[in-house]
Amino acid sequence: MRIVRRQPAAAEPPGLDGIWPALLQRVFAQRGISRAEELDLSLQRLLPPHGLKGLVGACELLEQALRAQWHILVVGDFDADGATSTTLCVAALRAFGAERVSYLVPDRFRFGYGLTPAIVAEARMLAPDLVITVDNGISSHEGVAAARAAGMRVLVTDHHLPGQRLPDADAIVNPNQPGCGFESKALAGVGVIFYTLLGLRAHLRNKAVSGVSLPRMDAFLDLVALGTVADVVPLDRNNRILVAQGLRRIREGRTRPGVQALFRVAGRACGRAVTADLGFAIGPRLNAAGRLEDMSIGIECLLADEQTRAFALAQRLDELNRERRELEGEMSQQARALVDKLDLGAALPAGLALFDPSWHVGVVGLVASRIKAAHHRPVVAFAPEGEASLKGSARSIPGVHIRDVLDAIAARRPGLITRFGGHAMAAGLTLPSAHLEAFRAAFAAEVEGRVTSEQLRGAILSDGPLDAREITLANALALREAAPWGQGFPEPCFDGMFEVLRTRVVGERHLKLVLRAPYGHPIEAIAFNAADEFQVESGAGGIPTALHVAYRLDVNEYRGEQRAQLVVEHWQLASASPPP
Repeated sequence: MRIVRRQPAAAEPPGLDGIWPALLQRVFAQRGISRAEELDLSLQRLLPPHGLKGLVGACELLEQALRAQWHILVVGDFDADGATSTTLCVAALRAFGAERVSYLVPDRFRFGYGLTPAIVAEARMLAPDLVITVDNGISSHEGVAAARAAGMRVLVTDHHLPGQRLPDADAIVNPNQPGCGFESKALAGVGVIFYTLLGLRAHLRNKAVSGVSLPRMDAFLDLVALGTVADVVPLDRNNRILVAQGLRRIREGRTRPGVQALFRVAGRACGRAVTADLGFAIGPRLNAAGRLEDMSIGIECLLADEQTRAFALAQRLDELNRERRELEGEMSQQARALVDKLDLGAALPAGLALFDPSWHVGVVGLVASRIKAAHHRPVVAFAPEGEASLKGSARSIPGVHIRDVLDAIAARRPGLITRFGGHAMAAGLTLPSAHLEAFRAAFAAEVEGRVTSEQLRGAILSDGPLDAREITLANALALREAAPWGQGFPEPCFDGMFEVLRTRVVGERHLKLVLRAPYGHPIEAIAFNAADEFQVESGAGGIPTALHVAYRLDVNEYRGEQRAQLVVEHWQLASASPPP
């Protein structure tokens, strides 16, 4: 891993003087902000829904469902994006006046992902007139066909990349389908269903349809923000508006009891909510239900109207998240041992495919993320799925589109992979157990042809050094308030040389440090989950060790007191070459 500084912007964005501190002006410029109005995240700047291909057909179908009071079944996914998408769809349709709305989330251990024929068989017992997929469906050719053959109408809403052909649904809304002119291709699944229902509201208002309600769609932005951040989609301007407005509602207390309860069990304050809370505290607790048990726990928590029920469900999600962390720790340790045992000298394959028969299918994605971060290369982690099949979860590095990698392997080796789907940075797949070694070789070879040695080294992008006088609580608060930060619009990271004055382990796994920049005062820092890897000791004679540190400037709140704190992302000895 190396620290690489971003190229300085040619000029700071005009019109920010007196609005943003000088530090933020520099940060915004380095993220390509060229005009002050690009930082306007008001709802008036949100892209209109009419650019979505398939929206007209979807609205006409939904209008028919509302008029005739069809039974509507929402089929979701078992992650946080799927849970928020399902909750939003169910709650909003009920607010429109639909009297029969239910949902079904596939059990990942029995059915796998998406609208499969097996899920359609389950759905038939509920006798729906209309099936709406959220955060899935674009690859569900057989499932859509089975549903329509059974007399169900099907509306697919999804954001995943489609294959060479689309399912034969009654309507499809997906910004990534061919021919869609919607400017933001980065919507999460919850963003797609939000936009679909936003379009429905306009459709019903323009036609003056009687017998339906027209709910305020901004009431659902807390769910949109949570699902968007948790799914780690790029925060282009449109997604930043959705997230910023959702966070604003959460901070103002205008959020549903389930979200409030999840903040409470996570020890976070709604009034100070930031993207990191959604991504690292609330999202994982929702995801834990889908990974270990049943995502309906998360959906019921988000749908709950009453605080007591919401809190009881949030507590169960918190328990599942603790179990998930323990399981992830064990599996990650086993995965690291597998990598260490590879008899390949000093060189690892460009792409790693790992498997252990004891691994849990709901946690392999997290293991892949851990190994990818440690070794800076695409990773697929597999777990058993039945007696003769493996379920894999892939994570990639910048510059390697992991779904394209799988697509290329499938094209060159027909039948090697049973099915696959996903995004640029994450994907899922299944294959016969007997094909593991062949896939491992094909995966390593395909990635090898797509990466450079520099990419495999890994890099921390830094916004450059901070003067000691800039490491202040005021600047830390300004950076927090300038959110949302996230994928594609990263939270600022800085780097500099520091003396290490003191270190101690806190919370068993975290390392607390006291650092001092040249000509600066001592400043507290923390390196999360680094008690083992981050061994820093004082030099001979008690002289503090000097380190080159990449860090985020954050706010530490303890017993009502706020102080500036550095969150360490990476460190190297100060004698190492300075970043380019």
